[in-house]
Formats: sequence, structure tokens, C-alpha cells
Amino acid sequence: MYYDFHIHSALSPCANDEMTPNNIINMAIIKGLDIIAVCDHNSTLQQNALHEVAKDKDISLLYGIEVESREEVHILGLFKDLIDNQNFGKWVDSNKPYIKNNESFFGKQLVFNKNDEIVEKLDGLLLVSLSSSIEEVINQIHQYNGKAILAHALDKQNGIITHLGYIPKDLKFDGIEVKDNLQIEKIKSKHPWIKDTMWLFNSDAHNLIDINEALYEINLKDWM
Repeated sequence: MYYDFHIHSALSPCANDEMTPNNIINMAIIKGLDIIAVCDHNSTLQQNALHEVAKDKDISLLYGIEVESREEVHILGLFKDLIDNQNFGKWVDSNKPYIKNNESFFGKQLVFNKNDEIVEKLDGLLLVSLSSSIEEVINQIHQYNGKAILAHALDKQNGIITHLGYIPKDLKFDGIEVKDNLQIEKIKSKHPWIKDTMWLFNSDAHNLIDINEALYEINLKDWM
């Protein structure tokens, strides 16, 4: 199955407003993808509309979220079940501080229905750190039957290696997001104990054009 498990909708303030449920699903189909996950910052509120759109299309979904831990490290949570995803989202909400969004600086935070109509604009900023540690976030993802992925591990200021300098050996993650095979080799050279993890090549798309082409395949039966 061709995949892209890290796409942002217009719920994420850093994403383009064109990133609506129908636009994302249709672009993924045009690009030849079989399965995708939309992972907005610290929120699962877009997942219901995505589910409604995708159920009538020739594409599958995992239900996602990109969480920022207390250490300011980003972790993807991927769920097969929408209810598990929504329950995890409630846990995130309970551990997320309220800071009013400065829309002119950070961008809009838009929730859409299945017809791409705006039904809500979030007032509380999503680009914040939870009160929970990396370990606590991963444990909660597992508690709700999800997979925990270390997002853009070698890229951006919120990647675990970029931010902390290393991946703790006792961390119970399920996969690592990388840009290319060179990054895999760099991570392995610094962490020789990492052998059988899932390596994911995601787009982290904030614009429609950046969604992955049909280049990377996955067999979920061996993983989820």
C-alpha cells in the first residue's frame, strides 16, 4: 500500500487553508496513494470529517495526531480506530494549556465538515507543549491502541534527535519518521540498538502539492 502518514489539515495553524478534508483526500487519490493519515498539531477534531469523506472514496485512513510533549518533541499517534483516536484526543485536550491563538501571527485553526464548510475556528493555540513527558505521551498512545512515531527525528527543531541529541534506549516507540535512507543510516550509527523499528517516509505536508507521490509502500498487517 502506498502511504503518507503525516499530512496537516487547515486545523493546524501552520497549514494552508486549502487543506480541507475533500481536498486532502482527492489529492491523495490523484497521487496514487492507498492510505493516508492526517496528523494535526495537538488535535483530532478534523478526523470525523475526514472519515466521512474517505468512506465513499477508494482510499483508506489511519486516524492521526501530532503531539508536542513537555520536552517540545513531536510524536505522531496513529490509530486504526476512530473512537480510539477521539478518546486519545480528549486526553491531549486535558493536558494542553490554553493560550489564545494570535491568528495574524500563527494562522487560522479551521475545523470543517464533510462538505468542506467551516464549522468551528479554534481559539486556543494548538502549537503548544503538553504537560506530559515523551514517555507519558507514548504510553497514552499505546493505552488507546495506537502506534507512536518519532516525528521528523533528524529534522526541524522539534525532532527528538535535533532537540535532545539522542533517542533514549528505553523509549517504547513504534517507528521513526525520516526523510531518506541516509537519515536511517545516521540514526542507526548513533543508536546501534535500533534494528527492527518501522521507518516511515512521510511528507509532513502543509500544502496539497507536498503530499507524497506513490513512492513508499507499507504492509500494515505486519505492524498494526
